[in-house]
Amino acid sequence: MKAVLSNYRQAPRKTSLIAGLIRGKSVKQSKIILGNLIKRGANPVLKLLNSAVSNAKVNDKVTNVDDYLVSITANKGKVLKRSRPRAMGRAFPIHKHTSHIVIELKEKVIKEKGK
Repeated sequence: MKAVLSNYRQAPRKTSLIAGLIRGKSVKQSKIILGNLIKRGANPVLKLLNSAVSNAKVNDKVTNVDDYLVSITANKGKVLKRSRPRAMGRAFPIHKHTSHIVIELKEKVIKEKGK
């Protein structure tokens, strides 16, 4: 039960802030948080979460996905290197960072007391 977004054109420093908000929360809580979040990366992460839920329903035949916990990572992707002209014929480097976002759904483990 996994979904991957590769080469998302936003820095991993910014996407990891969004990932930290929903890490360890249930799917239902994560959808509410991402729906109300005012950040550019919230909408693609919400789409990715919906994709992971759909993968769980179709591929793994899971009926109640809302109780599952969200495990999310935002890693560094490729860096697009561009240059900007500067004085006296020089060039100034511009680095456009990308992110790889992976969402994995895991079942809750209920611990039993008394054993």
